[in-house]
Amino acid sequence: MTTTYTFDIFSSLDGFGAAGGDWTGYWGKQGPQLLDHRLAQYREEQRMVLGANTYRQFAQMLAASTEESEVRDPWVTRMRNLPATVVSTTLEGPLDWPDATLVSGDAVEVVARLKEESAVPLRSHGSLSMNRALMAAGLVDRVQVTLFPVITGRTGLAPIFQGAADFDLELIESRTLDGDIQELVYRPTLHG
Repeated sequence: MTTTYTFDIFSSLDGFGAAGGDWTGYWGKQGPQLLDHRLAQYREEQRMVLGANTYRQFAQMLAASTEESEVRDPWVTRMRNLPATVVSTTLEGPLDWPDATLVSGDAVEVVARLKEESAVPLRSHGSLSMNRALMAAGLVDRVQVTLFPVITGRTGLAPIFQGAADFDLELIESRTLDGDIQELVYRPTLHG
């Protein structure tokens, strides 16, 4: 039996995973419901799967942060303490992540094997290009988009689905957090 794989991503309304300019983390829109919900999701047993670029970004942000910064929100600290597989052909160990395994190779092959072998669900936060490839290969069971109430047309960075294949999405869960943040969970199916 295979385990589930969730591609977990934050997004602006116009589909960007981050923004430059004077935007802060969470686009400055986070509230207690979002943060509590995220912590509850990450309390569950699961294995993180990260690509090299996302791993580097997390490691740099955490190294440059203080205990009081939003970078170390409780859910992020919990995420960092979950077992993780970092898929890369460029990184060399050791990794600055408490329980990380570095696996060299093609992400599609690595995740297909993990889905067969893992006793716990798999989750990836970010890792855009890796997750687009995994979606195209049919390995992503759930796309969890946390949609923040902003448009970042001029300052948007990291277009989430740029270059992705076409997919039909079945909405399987939705919730509103802090009045105007939407969490949408979809089951993707390759279109055509």
